[in-house]
Amino acid sequence: MGLFGKAKHPGWLAIGQRDGAIDVAHVSRPTAGRPVLHHCDAREIEGEFRDALVRLRLVFSLHRHRCATLLRHGEYRLVQVEAPDVSEPELREAVRWRVKDLLDFPVETATVDALPLPAQGEARSRHAFVAAAPDAIVKARMDAFEAAGAPVEVIDIPELAQRNVAGLFEQPNRGLGVLAFDDSGGLVTFTADGELYAFRRIDIGGAELANANAERRTQLVERIALELQRSLDGMERSYSAVAVSRILVAEPEGTPLASSLAANLYVPVEPLDLASVLDLDALPDLGKPGRIARLLPVIGAALRHEEAPRA
Repeated sequence: MGLFGKAKHPGWLAIGQRDGAIDVAHVSRPTAGRPVLHHCDAREIEGEFRDALVRLRLVFSLHRHRCATLLRHGEYRLVQVEAPDVSEPELREAVRWRVKDLLDFPVETATVDALPLPAQGEARSRHAFVAAAPDAIVKARMDAFEAAGAPVEVIDIPELAQRNVAGLFEQPNRGLGVLAFDDSGGLVTFTADGELYAFRRIDIGGAELANANAERRTQLVERIALELQRSLDGMERSYSAVAVSRILVAEPEGTPLASSLAANLYVPVEPLDLASVLDLDALPDLGKPGRIARLLPVIGAALRHEEAPRA
């Protein structure tokens, strides 16, 4: 967005909005060693998001951070289209009209961005992910940060935030699946070498999994396994050169989902262990199984690589 302020703290402070709560994460990337998670928690709020941000300004010194925020599922659309033959700087406007009929809101009043997919083999055509959100939603989010005296520099989406987390676990030239759940449902992403290749939404929420009895949980696991298998089949068809080596699962608290899914899939499935790739010395409890699942999107948003000139 280019609204760079006089940030003094290293890294990014990401803030996500959920019903009745705000998630906050601050991550920095030292020149050597693992990224450091300085702060991460969820705070219950009452009233408007804007008012909650104003209160957080003093707690976190928002004006001294580079701030990013996340749109919620349902506030935007992410679709894949064939990309026109234009330079990357022109791509954003070029794809705007290609997604017109794929949106349930007018493209004329939407904020649109494009992310080219890596070229595959000798294929002449290329594709891109296109993210679109109504201008009114984007403006409301930016206005809320302005009111808190902390202009937001980046508005991110969960799929790309999850890609950032996956980048910490990827193996060279191998594909990786990451599955995580929040209140709106599950999200599986497939990445390789820092690039997002595919994603799928699963209509099962983390709370639904955590609260299910044994019989119901078995049914839910079977549904999730089927969705993952379909996604793996799609990856194999579309990106045969990207072999998915494993799937990592950010398990909802008290739900040993990885082991249950491993029995249903031919690809190895393991719990996502954030403590193995992040410095959590300041937050030791965050590395415990199940604790991390609902905070994964905001951590991913704070794991951005981009750095701005210091004022």
